[in-house]
Amino acid sequence: MVAPQPTLDETFRALSDPTRRAVVQALGRGPASVSELAKPFEMALPSFLQHLRVLEDCGLVTTRKTGRVRTCTLRAEPLAAAGHWLEAQRTLWTKRLDQLDRLVLQLKDQEDNG
Repeated sequence: MVAPQPTLDETFRALSDPTRRAVVQALGRGPASVSELAKPFEMALPSFLQHLRVLEDCGLVTTRKTGRVRTCTLRAEPLAAAGHWLEAQRTLWTKRLDQLDRLVLQLKDQEDNG
């Protein structure tokens, strides 16, 4: 059975929280244990595990257990999908702003020559 692909909405929802963004940033430096990831946060481990679960559910993080240590790894695919979406939006709005700029200049020229 093929695992369902996480949606862009789930990725952005996961990244909407500063704790989860910090975890993603930490995992960008390489895999880490749950205890290493939880250390900088002033919260109970069950609360931290809820954040980790959100990251797992959207596909940003995978975990594997070796003995008593649970190691987390960042998955780049959901971040790449979000990046592509953001880039498409940036391209669209840059084009629209360029068109608006040309229109404003055209109207200004008409006013100056009118």
